[in-house]
Amino acid sequence: MTDRYAVIGNPVSHSQSPFIHNEFAAATGQDIAYDKLFAELGRFNDVVAEFVAAGGKGLNITLPFKGDAYRFANELTERARAAEAVNTLCFRDGKIYGDNTDGVGLVRDIVDNLDYPIAGAKVLILGAGGAVRGVLEPILAQKPASLTIANRTLIKAEALAHHFAPWGKVEAIGYEQLKGRSFDIVINATSTSLSNELPPIPYGLFTARTLAYDMVYSKGLTPFLQRAQAENAGMLADGLGMLVEQAAESFSIWRGVEPATRKVTNMLREVLA
Repeated sequence: MTDRYAVIGNPVSHSQSPFIHNEFAAATGQDIAYDKLFAELGRFNDVVAEFVAAGGKGLNITLPFKGDAYRFANELTERARAAEAVNTLCFRDGKIYGDNTDGVGLVRDIVDNLDYPIAGAKVLILGAGGAVRGVLEPILAQKPASLTIANRTLIKAEALAHHFAPWGKVEAIGYEQLKGRSFDIVINATSTSLSNELPPIPYGLFTARTLAYDMVYSKGLTPFLQRAQAENAGMLADGLGMLVEQAAESFSIWRGVEPATRKVTNMLREVLA
């Protein structure tokens, strides 16, 4: 019997998850079917319940349902509890397991694929939304020298710093306080790149040793990465590797097999080119 999985979202038609997971399955010899599942706002629980009743084994969750999935699960991992968001559901033995693989996906892309250590690094994250909440605990687990969140609305950054205090020290500042400072890793976790805009960052953030990382992926350089390139940042990366790595973690949770990721990332890069 072929096991069924899907990604659920609204919208969901743009998702690359079916391509990624079907490639993982083919490479590892796993018999699965992976689809896209659209849910109307307010109907997440109903759609998931129908999927499970039809024999569904697991779901990836994309916007705007990660909070719904967090509340739907009855068993949560530490990183899901920290994020208060779930992007991976596993239905097994009558239980609903919730996990969040976003942070481990980001960390693996930076540490393993880009060979850039987070341990001992001065890390800056731009933004204080859900994308940040999902990655802070795994980043803090790497023991950076410092972790700073900069956001337009300071109170949101301060709320995140307070929430994640049990996992490590997080500094919260406004963008204007970045002037005169530089960092080893600068992660753009805002949605500005989706609208072809740039966060209000001052000049001088990047040095010849800085990794500039945009969670958004696109055909060319995002405005954030263009700015980093203009300031001669040492390394540029977008979020495509994170996308594939977080999917690989979900696949491993479901199937007990760790798929290779580099080939799939390269295939997606060619599609985007």
